[in-house]
Amino acid sequence: MSKKVHEFNDIIRKLRKELFGKGPERITTVFAENMVISTLYGNLTPTEKFIAKTPEGREMVHSARTKLIQDLYKNETPKGMNELMEATLVHLFSDIKVEEDIGVSVFVFDKNIM
Repeated sequence: MSKKVHEFNDIIRKLRKELFGKGPERITTVFAENMVISTLYGNLTPTEKFIAKTPEGREMVHSARTKLIQDLYKNETPKGMNELMEATLVHLFSDIKVEEDIGVSVFVFDKNIM
């Protein structure tokens, strides 16, 4: 199972690096029934950290990070994810706590992945 978790984390890291110019520094992931829950640490770029120094900037970074990721996954599942999980991604719930640079993503698949 740890190999599958590692490969899943690599898909997430690669996609976010391509999208934002920086992938998470650390990811912890657990599989549960038809879900994958990933906690992502160290997500923000130096520019995003600078922007987030004000309340308006934090809101902007939060909105961009959550909306962009959700829209991306809605339009196209990352390459290799469905094949790795042997299931189809149907929903993604994602949020980030900008002040602490911690994000959480919950991936919901169409069947049990365990």
